[in-house]
Amino acid sequence: MNRRTFMKQSAVVSAMMAAAPSIVIGQEVKRVFKVGVVGCGGRGSGAFDNLRQAAKELNYGIELVATSDYFEDKAKGFAKSKGVKEEDLGKVAHWGPNGYKDVMASNAEIVILTTPLNFRPQHLEAAIKAGKHVFAEKGVAVDGFGVRQFIAASKLAAEKKLTIVAGTQRRHQRGYRLQAKALADGLVQPILGGNVYWNGSVPWVKRRSPGESNAAYLCKNWLNFTELSGDHICEQHVHNIDIANWYLGRYPRSAVGFGFRARRYSGNQYDFFGIDFDYGEGVHIHSMCRQIDGCHNNVSEHFRTPDAEIFGGGQIKRPNGDKVELKGDFEDGNPYVVEHKDLLRSITGEGPYYNEGETVAMSTACGIIGRISCYTGQIVRLNDLFNEKSPYYAMDCHPSPAEFEAGEVKMPKELIQMPDLTGIDLPGQPWRDLKNYK
Repeated sequence: MNRRTFMKQSAVVSAMMAAAPSIVIGQEVKRVFKVGVVGCGGRGSGAFDNLRQAAKELNYGIELVATSDYFEDKAKGFAKSKGVKEEDLGKVAHWGPNGYKDVMASNAEIVILTTPLNFRPQHLEAAIKAGKHVFAEKGVAVDGFGVRQFIAASKLAAEKKLTIVAGTQRRHQRGYRLQAKALADGLVQPILGGNVYWNGSVPWVKRRSPGESNAAYLCKNWLNFTELSGDHICEQHVHNIDIANWYLGRYPRSAVGFGFRARRYSGNQYDFFGIDFDYGEGVHIHSMCRQIDGCHNNVSEHFRTPDAEIFGGGQIKRPNGDKVELKGDFEDGNPYVVEHKDLLRSITGEGPYYNEGETVAMSTACGIIGRISCYTGQIVRLNDLFNEKSPYYAMDCHPSPAEFEAGEVKMPKELIQMPDLTGIDLPGQPWRDLKNYK
């Protein structure tokens, strides 16, 4: 189950939890964690509720002490929805492109980072320097500069023994953990190749309001701009790419692919990507992601070994159809909650130490080289993001976080009008809410 589907199904539960106070009170809780949230949209709310549920199950408490969002109403509304009193909003809620600095200066022990991807490296660096433990939503960068910055901050976190758990929740899901263990233990032979998919529809589009600044519009409609989201291959499909990296135990050497934009009516991203990731040793993983309404959807992973088929998060089958018995002492339950339980146990020392910063950064880097390959038509190597002599090393996205913090930003090109494709058969349907957007 993907995160957006799960959150829709959990709407009623989330609404009930949102009405609860900011401190989860349990009988003789072992500890109350002070929490800050940077990015007060739906994902920030969901992550906070997941953390609160995890704390409750472990007999901890959670206190929301700081929020930050580009928009004042979101920062304040989030705090109020989680139980912060009206008279305390002035101390808790912060906003604007520099508001995150107030969260880092607060007494929060844990910071949830759920802004657009473009800001994640800057915010992680600030959090680690401030001595905070971090939950960082996936993906975590939009360009090579961001990847390198995120990895550097992750290494600093390791030196300071600070926990980083990423929003790649499949790594905390029992079914996926059992399959990874089966591969690591040699229960099935190494992967020869496979396919990873995230084929769905456009999640949402936000219309620009009259008189709205470039910065505000980009932060509001970030999902549809490469400069803010890294395109949907980084923002969404990174989940599936991350599974391939995890199961293979290494990263691809290069990517070559193609894509196109024919149905979108906002932002500047592609509708689809088809990419061949070369992992070396003759192993290739085909990556496919698409956001077009009215098409067949598929969010999954499938791998082949000499002696089995692996269906991501589910079964492993032999060629004769027999199921491989998977064994492992892994926690079952909602993976969006389990990942936060692992975060808390890592902080307290009641479980293994977690620092998922580099793995999520490298999976994001794979999405970035795949995107660049499709945008340019060239083969792009993973090393290009780390080699100063490569033409792709400095291919940074703008406006950058520093440009947002300085004030108004230059607007990247937005492709509002589609090319005239009259008479050409196109897959799927126009965006479902296009008539209301025009």
